[in-house]
Amino acid sequence: MTSAIEIRRFDTPDQLLDMKDHGRIAIIKMADGTAGMHAIFEPGWTWEADEKPLLGFPNSCPMRHTGYCIGGKLVVRMVDTGIETHIGAGDFFEIPPGHDAYVEGNERAELILFAPPDHQH
Repeated sequence: MTSAIEIRRFDTPDQLLDMKDHGRIAIIKMADGTAGMHAIFEPGWTWEADEKPLLGFPNSCPMRHTGYCIGGKLVVRMVDTGIETHIGAGDFFEIPPGHDAYVEGNERAELILFAPPDHQH
């Protein structure tokens, strides 16, 4: 384990999921495998139309998300129950796999998401 401080920026991501006019997700990986994601979803963005095709068309999002909402509103729906949760600016959240989502209103939703190194799952 190194004692050096590591700094990364979302404007130089390791991977960029480009959803054209509906948003993007910049992904950075730290040396230990921890991932950070900066997600911007524009008004009209839906998981079904904009992200599902990038993931190979699963029935729902297969990932767990831990994050913080910087701005806007996102509605997350658990596919198996249909229960919707509204996430807004200032909310810190944990979303289990098996969801989809959409932007609520006319303001972009902006989120920071964190993921532990893959070997800890």
